[in-house]
Amino acid sequence: MKYKTVAIFSSLLWFYQTNAQQITLITKEEVVSRVSKNNTSLKISEQSFQEAQADFRQTNTIFLPNIMASHTAIATTNPLMAFGSKLNQEILTQSDFNPLLLNDPSQIENYATKFEIQQPVINIDGIYQRKAAKMRMQAMEFQKQRTKEYLEFEVEKAYMQLQLTYKGVSVLEKVLEASQANLKLANDRFKQGYLQRADVLAVEVRVTEVKNQLQTAKSNVANASNYLSYLMDDKTYILYQPADSLQLIGYGLKDTQTVSEDRADVKAMELTSDAYESISKADRMSFLPRLNAFGSYELFDDKIFQANASGYTFGAQLSWNIFEGSKRFGKAQKSKATYEKSQLEYKQYRSQSQLELNKANRMLIDTKNKLELTALALSQSEESLRIRINRFKEGLEKTSDLLLAETLYAQKQLEYFQTVFEYNNAQSYLKFLSK
Repeated sequence: MKYKTVAIFSSLLWFYQTNAQQITLITKEEVVSRVSKNNTSLKISEQSFQEAQADFRQTNTIFLPNIMASHTAIATTNPLMAFGSKLNQEILTQSDFNPLLLNDPSQIENYATKFEIQQPVINIDGIYQRKAAKMRMQAMEFQKQRTKEYLEFEVEKAYMQLQLTYKGVSVLEKVLEASQANLKLANDRFKQGYLQRADVLAVEVRVTEVKNQLQTAKSNVANASNYLSYLMDDKTYILYQPADSLQLIGYGLKDTQTVSEDRADVKAMELTSDAYESISKADRMSFLPRLNAFGSYELFDDKIFQANASGYTFGAQLSWNIFEGSKRFGKAQKSKATYEKSQLEYKQYRSQSQLELNKANRMLIDTKNKLELTALALSQSEESLRIRINRFKEGLEKTSDLLLAETLYAQKQLEYFQTVFEYNNAQSYLKFLSK
């Protein structure tokens, strides 16, 4: 008796909490809108694109100059530096050529303001690196697009899942109502002496089973609603209810047998492989010489932030790093292997995508056939239950047969709505793969 009281109290407490929780109607369009604004995965993909874009912008250095400014202050008795500082300051006199002063000069202060510019002229490996960075940026843009498409598919699936859970609750509530009506009828017939106590107990057990199933169904509603909240990044986790009920949807899909090369994720893989190819070429081009121009303008004085003397320098440098151990050879070999691996990964990804598309086509056909069969089974079980209820009222049907028919009808209802969900989801998944 104690355990029965605790169970009843726990059930009542759960019922109170569920009904006390705020229930909010929501449409699929509203979910899509909120996901597109708030979803964390979308924000992460956007930041990944921003990273790739920043890497691409860094490659502007192969075209744009590097400009620097500096101010240096020194005090020295070093013979060479002291003489050079006076020379830069244009204060050298005849007496400064005295060997004693040249060998042992007094301390001199020098303040130099310098403006430098370095301009790349020919940097072939840098051009290929820039090309690779641009391809990576484009790949991340396609990846961001595919993430958005996947979330649209996931939202549609999650919304239908929420519709399905509410359908389950609705079916089980009707089953519970029918079971309770049958229990009342069984009690009446027991009082009239037409049924045994065991038959009444069997009906009571059936009512308890339906109540447990209904409680589980309501928990499934909360789980499906929480998943929508997760997709929308909604921290309140209120209980959502779909504005429309689950029903068959026709997507008007075209017969798609091959994966499109223009699909966003496929394009992203292709561009990533092309980027590795450009990196491999850049590593090979690093064996070639580089040509850079440079220039500087300097201001000198023996007082800080003064400029009584000045001078400039400009020129060009052709540099060629002929041998750097075996580092560049190893780097070129590694980048070539990386490119070859990316080509194989791209090929493998295309094969996997084609496999998924083939499976999705077959899954759609299977679920369509299953839908027809479950609809027929539902109709037959409904008619069977109706006949058995009428016969039970007249005392022509056993209680066990009635309970079996009632259980079967509830099962077929749930199976039908589950199949509707599977069929709609199969269409949605095929649409996602066919983009």
